[in-house]
Amino acid sequence: MSVLQSFVDSVRGGGIEVIDLTAPLSQETPILQLPEPFGNTIPFRLEEISRYDDRGPAWYWNDIHTGEHTGTHFDAPVHWVTARDGQDVSQVPARSLIAPAVVLDFAAEASKDPDFLLQIDHVKEWERANGPLPDGGWLLYRTGWDTRSGDQAAFLNADASGPHTPGISVECARWLAAETPILGIGVETVGTDAGAAHSFDPPFPCHSFLLGAGKYGLTQLRNLDRLPVTGAVVVAPPLPIVGGSGSPVRVLALVER
Repeated sequence: MSVLQSFVDSVRGGGIEVIDLTAPLSQETPILQLPEPFGNTIPFRLEEISRYDDRGPAWYWNDIHTGEHTGTHFDAPVHWVTARDGQDVSQVPARSLIAPAVVLDFAAEASKDPDFLLQIDHVKEWERANGPLPDGGWLLYRTGWDTRSGDQAAFLNADASGPHTPGISVECARWLAAETPILGIGVETVGTDAGAAHSFDPPFPCHSFLLGAGKYGLTQLRNLDRLPVTGAVVVAPPLPIVGGSGSPVRVLALVER
């Protein structure tokens, strides 16, 4: 039996479970809100073209209105100034869109402190217990934040001082970008950086260092609690938008049962 046929049989038979890590995309999907004078993305919206009527009697279809970085989405390197000459989303190699993944679970810490930051020591302690980070794979950072994804205000968790959501420290972001073999990071929050990262030095270090190193980001994931600590494979194919800085994406995890 061929490898591919064995794979298909395992998916159909339940030996490999397919877990959807994607948040549904609708007008209710939380979106990033930047302060003035910065520009903001638009909420997702469907605009009906026809629905079995005189505009099109046998078919239903819509135009979609959305930003590249709305809902569960893929960050390409060119999204950030540190990789302004890097890959756009259409240039990401197809082979990079299927990769191993590990889960670092800090939901308990984030539930006590919404400004919790992942540190280098956290990752090194995880490696001592579970082995090295995957070469050419995803680091998926679980914080439990997906439980807030049905409510824009709770998801952004902002007050007068700005958003309060968990993320990664400056030092850890720099280290992950330069010293580890990962392909990129995936998070449950609205972006790969902490809510308070606008005040870090440099600001938004995950974007700055990881995208600057030609690595990728996945955001607004869910169901990370259903994945094993190691052993999952993630499939994350964005739309190949020429010149695009990112794209909504349906992220699937393959897990052996």
